[in-house]
Amino acid sequence: MPVYIPCGLPAKEFLEKENIVLTDKQDGRNNVGSLKIAILNLMPFKIETETDLLRIISNSPLHIDIDLIAPDSHKSKNTPAEHIQKFYTNFSKISECRYDGLIVTGAPVEHLDFESVDYWDEFLRILDWARTSVKSSLFICWAAQAALYRYYGINKYPLNKKMFGIFEHRLNDPLNPLFRGFDDVFFAPHSRHTEIRREEIEKTPELGILSESDKAGVYIVQTLNRREIFVTGHSEYPPETLNNEYCRDLSKNLPIEMPQNYYLDDNPENQPLTRWRSHANLLFLNWLNYFVCD
Repeated sequence: MPVYIPCGLPAKEFLEKENIVLTDKQDGRNNVGSLKIAILNLMPFKIETETDLLRIISNSPLHIDIDLIAPDSHKSKNTPAEHIQKFYTNFSKISECRYDGLIVTGAPVEHLDFESVDYWDEFLRILDWARTSVKSSLFICWAAQAALYRYYGINKYPLNKKMFGIFEHRLNDPLNPLFRGFDDVFFAPHSRHTEIRREEIEKTPELGILSESDKAGVYIVQTLNRREIFVTGHSEYPPETLNNEYCRDLSKNLPIEMPQNYYLDDNPENQPLTRWRSHANLLFLNWLNYFVCD
């Protein structure tokens, strides 16, 4: 079924090579009868992130209309301004609108206190808007930590070393519709320098821990009303992303260890072993079917 995107978005050309068909919006208008999904893209390389998310969202029988959102208060250093001007809408222009779903990506600002992020005040306004104007919100990595901090005062804590690799997870609530079709254990990528802690979440009666990992810690948290889902990893990552991050950090002489459980035979000369694609597709599909559409 169609996924409607801003006309001319580069992701369309990239994904067509994978036999994924996206549909340009006509005159930039939303399509009546489609689910309206906003993506607040805070990642530095926005074109890659758009492509990653649309690849997964398109694996659905639903009609979905996508709006890309960028903060008014931040200037991207890694994505051409022309791209953002052409394909993105500022929050101020949609603040009176309602959406069926909101996806908020991670952001490379973990080293900063939340309040030191240059778009933090605007981010808070977006979170407040989401609670009244969005049916279901999905927060990824830094956005999950930031939203938990805003809504519930849950802190993030620095790790001794980067949580980096592919980790095994288990289900705490296997009957939750978010996990329909999941195996008892599954894999997901993590790439972060900070964590949230189980004991703080357990003290918050509005929250439940749906999934976690012995090595990577808390993975998915959900509000009891099921309107907000917080995912600490990057299930949307394609196979090559962790390798690109690893090579980038090595080239900059940054302290980085080889991503765990990632390369075949743990040899970086080998190709990554993709073990999380089915989980990623199910996670987003179930979110769309049972939280956004239901």
